[in-house]
Amino acid sequence: MYTADIKKLPRHFIPENFVITDWQSLEPYFKDLLERKIDTKADLEKWMKDQSELEAVVNEDACWRQIKMTCDTENKSLEEAFTYFCMEIQPKIQPYSDALNKKLVNHPLAKELDVEKYFTYLRNIRKSIELFREENIPLQAALSVMQQQYGVISGKMTVKVNDEEYTLQQAAKFLENHDRSLREEVYRKINERRLLDKEALDKLYDQLIGKRNQEALNAGFANYRDYRFKELGRFDYTKEDCYQFHEAVKQHVLPLVNVIYQNKKEKLGLDTLRPWDIDAEPEGVKPLHPFKTSEELIEKSVACFTKLRPFFGDCLKKMNELKHLDLESRKGKAPGGYNCPLAESGAPFIFMNAAGQMHDVTTMLHEGGHAIHSFLAHPLELNGFKEYPMEIAEVASMAMELMSMDEWETFFTDKEDLQKAIDHQLERVITIFPWIAIIDKFQHWIYEHPAHSHDERTEKWNEILKEFQDDVIDYSGLENYRSNSWQRQLHLFEVPFYYIEYGIAQLGAIGMWMQFKENRQLAMDNYCKALSLGGTKTLPQLFETAGLQFDFSPEKIKVLMEFVKKQMT
Repeated sequence: MYTADIKKLPRHFIPENFVITDWQSLEPYFKDLLERKIDTKADLEKWMKDQSELEAVVNEDACWRQIKMTCDTENKSLEEAFTYFCMEIQPKIQPYSDALNKKLVNHPLAKELDVEKYFTYLRNIRKSIELFREENIPLQAALSVMQQQYGVISGKMTVKVNDEEYTLQQAAKFLENHDRSLREEVYRKINERRLLDKEALDKLYDQLIGKRNQEALNAGFANYRDYRFKELGRFDYTKEDCYQFHEAVKQHVLPLVNVIYQNKKEKLGLDTLRPWDIDAEPEGVKPLHPFKTSEELIEKSVACFTKLRPFFGDCLKKMNELKHLDLESRKGKAPGGYNCPLAESGAPFIFMNAAGQMHDVTTMLHEGGHAIHSFLAHPLELNGFKEYPMEIAEVASMAMELMSMDEWETFFTDKEDLQKAIDHQLERVITIFPWIAIIDKFQHWIYEHPAHSHDERTEKWNEILKEFQDDVIDYSGLENYRSNSWQRQLHLFEVPFYYIEYGIAQLGAIGMWMQFKENRQLAMDNYCKALSLGGTKTLPQLFETAGLQFDFSPEKIKVLMEFVKKQMT
C-alpha cells in the first residue's frame, strides 16, 4: 500500500529547468497567480495546485540552502546563499503570500470547496492572514539569519582530550568511560568550553528576544508567547494546559526519576552521584558501542526498520541512495539533528552528529520516524496538506524509538547489551520529561518579561531548575555550569516555544507503544494511517486515527508512567 519509490513532483506551472537565483526571475509566477482570473470551481482548484507547486519549489530551495550551511558552517559562500534567501527573497514573497491567501478566502467560489477536505488548510490560511503585518517582514528576515548564528557559534566548539581535538558531541562519549576522573575532566572541559561563548550567546539571545517581542506587539499581541502559540497553530491546547503539564511532571514523573538515579548510584557503588556519572557503567561493564562508522549505522538502521515493516527500511535505503544522509559529527558542522522534508523531491534529508554512542542510535531512529512521516505525507495533493502539527510529527519519531526496540538485536547481538540498551532508552524516556518542563516553563517567563536583565534571567533559570531537580544527583560546586545550561538547548535560539511538543508527543508515543505491545500489526497500521493524513485533520483527530487520546492531564500521565515503570527491568 505504501511505497518508498518516491518521485519528484512533476511541474505543470513552473518550468522544469527553473532554478531560483534572484527575485526578478521568481516574481512573475507570483504575479500570474495574483492576477489570474478564476471563473469556476475547477479554475480555483487548478489555481490552488499551481500555488502549491510554487510553494514547493520555493520551500525546497530554502531547505537546501539551510542543509548545506548546517553541514559546513565554516563555508562562507553557503552561509551567504542562505542569508541572501532570507534577506532578499523571502521578504519579497511575504506580501504576495498574504495577498494570495486573501484572494483565496475572499473568493466567492471558496464557499464551494469541500468543507471537510479543506478545513485545516483554510484554518491555517486564515491564521496566516491574521498574523501578517508588513512591518514584521524585515524583522522576520533578520530573525531567520540571526537564529542560524547559534549553529555557527556552537559548531566551532571543540575540546582536547588526551591531546586530541573533539567536537562536544564526540567528547561526550568519554562520559561513559569507567575512569571517573576522566569523566569529570571531560565534563568540566565541555562546560568550560561552553562558558567561553556565554557572552556571545547571551547577546544573541537578547537580540532574538527583542525582535520576537516587537514582532508580537506589531501583530497586536500582548507578548511573543501568545503570538507564537497562534503562529504554531496550537488550536487544541492553551498555556494553562502547559502549566498543568509542568505540575504533572513534578507529581508523577520526578518520583520515577529519583528511582532511576538511585538505582544508578547503587549500581555504580558510589556514595554520591555526580552529573558526570549518569552515563557511566560499573567497572567491568563495557559502554555500549552499537556501531563504528556512519555506514554501519545506516546498514543497521535499515535492517532494524525492515524487520518492523519492509516499507520503513525502503525509506532509509532510498534516502541513502539519494545521498540524503549526513550523520557523522565533525568540526564546523552545526550541532543537533533534524529531518528536513523536501517539498518537491519528496525524500527528506537527515542531518545528525553521530559519534558511535547509544544516543546516536536513538537519534537515527527518531529522525527515521520523521522521515517515514515525510514519505507518507508526500503524495497528498497540496503542499499545505503536508503541514502537519508538530505534536503528531514528534509522535512519529518518538513512537519509532519505542516500537523499534523489539528489533534492536540488529544493533546488539549480545543479550546483556540489548537489555542494557532497552533500559537506557526507557530511562531516557522518563528523565527527559523534567527537562522538557524546565525549557517550556523558562520560555513562558522569558517572553512574559522581555525586558529582563541577565541576572534576572539567570536567577529565574536557577529557580526553575531547582523546582524540577531530582533528589539524588549532587550538583554542588557546579553552580556556574548549571546557571548557564540553558544555552545548550538550540530550540531556545532557533525554534522558540517548540519544546512542549516533545512532552505531549512522548505521552502519545508511550500510548502507541502500549498498543504495539498488545497488537503489533494494528499499531503499525494505525501509525501509518495517521501519518499519511499529513495536516488534513485536526490534532485530536490525528491522535484518534493513531488509536490515541489527545490528553496530557495528570491522570493520563500517571497511567502512562506506571506502564513504563512496569516495562523497566
